[in-house]
Order: sequence, then structure tokens, then C-alpha cells
Amino acid sequence: MANKKSKATSVDIAYHAGVSQATVSRVLRGSPLVNAETRQRVLDAVQALNYKVDRRASSLRTQRAGTLALLLFEDPTEDESHINPFFLSMLGSITRACARNGHDLLVSFQQLSDDWHADYEDSMKADGLILLGYGDYVDYRPKLEKLVAQGTHFVRWGAVLAGQPGVSIGCDNFAGGRMVAEHLVGRGRRRIAFLGYASSHYPEFFERYRGCDALLREAGLSADPTLQVDALSSEEEGYQAAKALLAREVAFDAVFAASDLIAIGAIRALNEHGLRVPEDIAVVGFDDIAMARFATPPLTTVIQDTGRAGELLVETLLRLVRDQPAESMMLPAKLVVRKSSGA
Repeated sequence: MANKKSKATSVDIAYHAGVSQATVSRVLRGSPLVNAETRQRVLDAVQALNYKVDRRASSLRTQRAGTLALLLFEDPTEDESHINPFFLSMLGSITRACARNGHDLLVSFQQLSDDWHADYEDSMKADGLILLGYGDYVDYRPKLEKLVAQGTHFVRWGAVLAGQPGVSIGCDNFAGGRMVAEHLVGRGRRRIAFLGYASSHYPEFFERYRGCDALLREAGLSADPTLQVDALSSEEEGYQAAKALLAREVAFDAVFAASDLIAIGAIRALNEHGLRVPEDIAVVGFDDIAMARFATPPLTTVIQDTGRAGELLVETLLRLVRDQPAESMMLPAKLVVRKSSGA
């Protein structure tokens, strides 16, 4: 048994927890072969003895870094952060999930034009990659294919697509788009504009558009291509897209924005044009970022469960690192109704 002056070892942990040293090693590696009760006894012993894992020695034995890398891709923003606020809550969830699984998290800010697909694993910087960002899918797909070819363990937040390279965790964007259209049609809106890219270059936005369009067609409402305006996820893009829509002088009574940031920018443009939200134009966003609740008026939007998303990204990546089967997964969308749509 370790005394107060000596440094605890894995043998001490095993004695304290009443398990074998091999079991302690499995728990510290995050092995799924240990049952929950035994795992907790070992973790309690680790805490009681203030045991510190020698990361360097462990990495040499297992050829793993004990670290996951989060590559966060820059987005257009009003400030210098270049971080979509949607990802901030997910970042917190990812950090906590890594800590629970005994892994460090390396956060790296990337530009989509950079060689972010460089092999982190061979350099032992990280055991695998988590990719966050809304870049042009057509542009970065070849880099995803290169990651697959070089055997890099990675998982990305994004659309779940047939035949895509690697594993993705995402939201059911199509169902979310249907929910928005159903809500607006139920409020008596018939001419629903969509602000956001609607092409394979931005598949998440495209699925939201397709879901909305499918519901409108089922409701007997004809789709009007003049009511769709391209926009990336920022307030400025939403503002400019709404101004472009207004300049077309086509009738519309609702706006479905592909993100909350786009919606907030659009509301400003509508107000400047003398249109009231929601009396004249109902507005709905997507993401439920923190500022959506404090917009004027508070924004009706679609919730993406960023807490669960962060957990799944880490859990899925660790399965890949351990050479266990892992599949892409879509989380359910949920509509939250606030005043911007006439609640």
C-alpha cells in the first residue's frame, strides 16, 4: 500500500480497488471490457490515492497519445472570432466528454484552405480528429477521402449522406425543415422564403430546404424559386440576403432562415424596410443559439441537441480509435416556438 510520501502506482490502485493490475490498465485506457461497477471502484481508488497517469509512458506502450484533436473551421462572423456561436456549447460538451473518458483535448483553429488533413496520428499529436465547421462540402470532400485513405480516425459534425467518406454525427435537417414549414403553414403563411444555400455544396442547409419544400408540396403550395436566396451562416449574410429578396419585389409572408444568425440579420433588414415581425412577416431560424432567445422578437427556431452531439462525437471517435464498429447517426430535431412566428 502506498504511504503518504510515496507516489501511487497502478499496483496500489489495484490493491485499493480489489482488482488486478490488468483491470486497472484497462480502465485507464478506457476499455469497454470492464463493467461499470468495477470501473467506478478503480476510478474511486485513482481519486483517493491522487494517482496521476504518466501520459508519455502510456503513449509509448500503447502507441496512442491519449489526446483527441478538435479541428474547428473558421466561419464568417461580425467580430474577429470567426467561430459560429452554435459550436460554442458543443465545444463545452466535447471537452467534458473527453475528460470523462480520460483523454486530453487539443483544439486547433483551421482555415478550410489549409492542409488540415495532415496526419495527426503518425506524429502522435492525437489519436483521432473531430471536425467541426460548415464549409463547402464539395471542396473538402477530397480531404475527407484522403483521411480515410491514410487510415486516420476521424468523425465530423455534419450532414449524414449516402456514400460519404468516414463517419458523421448530425441533425435530422430534413425533418427539421418539415417542422418549420408545417408550423408556418399552420399559422396561415403561404409564401415562405428560404434564406440559405440550397445545393449539394452545403448539404445541411440543402436538407432543411428540401424538408420545407416537401411539406409545402404536400400542402398543395407551389414552390417558387424566386423565394430562395443564397446565404452563409452570419448576420451580415442574412441581412444582405433579405435585402436581395425584398429587391425582387415578390410577395412573401414568412422567412425560413437556414440558421439563427441568418434569421437575426434578416429581421434587421425587414425592420428597416418597414415590415413588422411577425405581424407582416413570420421568421424562423435553425440552431437555437443562445442569442435566439434574446432577439427582438425572440426567435422561433429548431433545436439541435449540442450536448448530446458533443458526447456522441467523442464516444464515436473513441470507438474508431479502439477499432470497434461505429456508424453515422442523426439526432432528432425539435421546434421551439417563440414570438417571431406569431406565437
